[in-house]
Amino acid sequence: MLIQAAINGARSPAAHPALPVTPAEQAAAAVESVAAGAGAIHLHVRGADGRESLAAGDVARALQAIRAAAPGVLVGVSTGAWIIPDPDLRFATVAEWTVLPDYASVNFHEEGATALAGLLLSRGVAIEAGLASPRAAELFAASGLAERCLRVLLEPQERDSRAALETVAGVETVLDDAGVMVKRLMHGTDGTTWRLIDEAAARGYDTRVGFEDTLTLPDGVRAPGNAALVAEACRRVVERRGCR
Repeated sequence: MLIQAAINGARSPAAHPALPVTPAEQAAAAVESVAAGAGAIHLHVRGADGRESLAAGDVARALQAIRAAAPGVLVGVSTGAWIIPDPDLRFATVAEWTVLPDYASVNFHEEGATALAGLLLSRGVAIEAGLASPRAAELFAASGLAERCLRVLLEPQERDSRAALETVAGVETVLDDAGVMVKRLMHGTDGTTWRLIDEAAARGYDTRVGFEDTLTLPDGVRAPGNAALVAEACRRVVERRGCR
């Protein structure tokens, strides 16, 4: 199983003193996460003001810092529509990237997702398809891009684990009915994080953890950093399946 480290997300720097914002901080978090067992990194690029950014220069600085510190580790970035709500401007901004990530997450319920994913694929960037609902899965299946994507992200937004797993079941029904056999990664958010990691391990799916998804360990204690979250996820996966 792959455990991906999602090191910062859209959280405010005020959420945790160790939340990595600058390229140097992101690079350090990546190194520590890999040492703890992560096989790949996912980040939300930040600008000099600490806000999320898709600007070419900001993307380049983050990727170069992480690759210098952790050579050979696959690094992906978010393209969430909240960063640049206008789909045409978002497409144009991503088209200006000069240093490319290994993969990017594209949320298929967002306007312009298919075009953006197609652009990234045409430039050799692999795609993680974010599927937060059965409707997103329908749009993904209809996009014509499914079999070209690296993996799908089963990422329910419900705060209750039972409801989250019901959403996952709905997404998977759509994928199965459409014959989409792309590799699956399942993860939760805050209160559902650890339950969904356990479920991913039981199913043999990839999973992820990090400050994007939760700030706390299973016992509710605030994690000191991303590495502690990765180490706990790896421990749980090893108990159930085996970790790489």
